[in-house]
Amino acid sequence: MSATDTAPRAPVSTPAPSGRRDRYRRGPMRWLVLALLIAGAAVVLFPFAIILLNAFKSPTEYSNAGPLAFPTEIYVEGMIDFWNQVNFGRKLWNSFMIAGSVAVLGVVVSLFNAYALGIGRVKGRLSIVVLFLIANMLPHEALVYPLYWMANQVGLYNTQLAVIIIFTVIQSAFGTYLLASVFGTFPQELLEAAKLDGASKWQILWRVVFPISRPTLSVLFVFFFIWTWNEFFIPLIFLISNDRQTVPVALGVLEGERLMDATTTSAAALLGVIPAVIFFLIFQRTLARGITAGAVK
Repeated sequence: MSATDTAPRAPVSTPAPSGRRDRYRRGPMRWLVLALLIAGAAVVLFPFAIILLNAFKSPTEYSNAGPLAFPTEIYVEGMIDFWNQVNFGRKLWNSFMIAGSVAVLGVVVSLFNAYALGIGRVKGRLSIVVLFLIANMLPHEALVYPLYWMANQVGLYNTQLAVIIIFTVIQSAFGTYLLASVFGTFPQELLEAAKLDGASKWQILWRVVFPISRPTLSVLFVFFFIWTWNEFFIPLIFLISNDRQTVPVALGVLEGERLMDATTTSAAALLGVIPAVIFFLIFQRTLARGITAGAVK
């Protein structure tokens, strides 16, 4: 055995994996992006934090300590007074009923329209889709007078059914435009296989198209509900009876009729935003699945 064989060998340095090198190389940029995201989240959440702080303060404590101080005791009388003044339970039910009905009907109408346009290949498909896009871009102020006149003519003014019909058409215009673009790239092999098996158009819709499109439809459902819940202008015009108004209308009307203190206003804003936040948190996983499924497709 030679001396070269017995001599200790220098350790051979193995190069770091490319993924680890990229992680080290992109480290400062990742921290910068994270810092920007945290700063953006703080800016967005700051108004909600102010509302939460002042909703549980007494008017005296608010005037003495200011809006940024933490409450020394939990004060809920302002929230109770607002609930009783506007009959908030009734307004809450009205908003849930209108927003839920619009979300369900809007998704169904969008599905039917997009199935005819994207898969049925009706004549003038492109012109119809452009028409839906233009209708979705029209401001509500331009639509309110003709809608008001038609609702008066058919006896639906000051009814929640009129608001449901109006928002179903408005929301389904966007849903039809979106789904028609998605259905335009639907795999034709699945449709041809279903036709060879003897499936009718309704069976193809409910057994093939609907299951595959369920994530996208769930995203539309969440968006339609939140958009309708936050609407103020059209419900303000069409719902003049106190027992038929929605939560945003009740908040605006009460602030216009009465001079409320800052703590009662914060309590009212907190009560108005909590249901929408709870709904979003319940369907957050559904929304994430729908967006992820759309990205994978």
